[in-house]
Amino acid sequence: MADGTKIERTDATWNPITGCAVVSPGCTNCYAMKLAGTRLKNHPSRMGLTKDTKAGPVWTVEMRFNRQWLDQPLRWTTPRMIFVCAHGDLFAEGVDQVWIDYVFAVMALAPQHTFQVLTKRPERMREYMLGMSSRRSFIAGYGAIVRGGNLPDHYETAYEAVAKPLPNVWLGVSVEDQRRAEERIPLLLHTPAAIRWINAEPLLGPLDLTCIHQPNAGSGPWWFDALTTDRMGWFHDDAATKPTDEDPLAFSGYGQLDWVVAGGESGPSARPMHPDWARSLRDQCAAAGVPFLFKQWGAFAPIDVTFNDFAKPADDWPGTLIAGPDGQLEQFPSNPERVIALLNVGKKAASRLLDGIEHNGFPEVRR
Repeated sequence: MADGTKIERTDATWNPITGCAVVSPGCTNCYAMKLAGTRLKNHPSRMGLTKDTKAGPVWTVEMRFNRQWLDQPLRWTTPRMIFVCAHGDLFAEGVDQVWIDYVFAVMALAPQHTFQVLTKRPERMREYMLGMSSRRSFIAGYGAIVRGGNLPDHYETAYEAVAKPLPNVWLGVSVEDQRRAEERIPLLLHTPAAIRWINAEPLLGPLDLTCIHQPNAGSGPWWFDALTTDRMGWFHDDAATKPTDEDPLAFSGYGQLDWVVAGGESGPSARPMHPDWARSLRDQCAAAGVPFLFKQWGAFAPIDVTFNDFAKPADDWPGTLIAGPDGQLEQFPSNPERVIALLNVGKKAASRLLDGIEHNGFPEVRR
């Protein structure tokens, strides 16, 4: 937990729950998992949460409730953006529902802050949010306890606040590629929330948020636009490879994303991000009027080099990938007229500029 953080999209982190489990490719080089098994492995909040493997520390799937940090946002009076469970997942399997109730009680009692919740378990998040009204009295009671006693004013404040989605809580999902986007975004958009957002980091492949494939539900496979409310269409084929134009008479039932964050992977085992993947998300958001934040290139930066330089002996370019056309990563340049090498220069040197511009879009803060 930290009041102040290097994470570009937030002001502080809050870790009332630590621990997680690997569920998809984006988890492979998780910084929280590595820290829990190295520098923080003897800290009471992390001890025993990882196991050593040949690939490095891996989550044991044990979760830990850090009661000593629960009331921290209540002691911060200046408004902040707060990343919730930066070293875990609030909705991970093994997280007791009572712990989640406590976290929402604190968020309800701290309207001065904006809380960013991010999960790879949208099914559980949706289930919890849809059932929150039935747990209002529990959440309100936990809020009074955290405040220091069963005080009626604290109970009533929390009870009234959670009658509808908290305006200061932004609910998001991690989507590292198109498959995870199509699995997680529909569930997010069916979840009651004031703000819905995605974190496309580490971005491991191209993302088309304007054409989210959905399975055949009786009328054939179909698609919807996650950046524009109720824009949808169908596919000409059962394999869902040939989308039709928008069907103006169709109604998807989905809302839209309010914020898109994207970035590459950092760290010693980082995987490179094709610059066109980031550009595409920037352009999709610009066309739809959705705020876009480019968090980082990560360890790899796109560098223009000459074909002659790249054609030097192979040992001069060990393992270097090329940003090829159509968003493809290549081992050898297919276009000798322009060679864009993805070089591991480190996060700081790679910077946050996308085509020379720093993108810092945020949705409107609501209280």
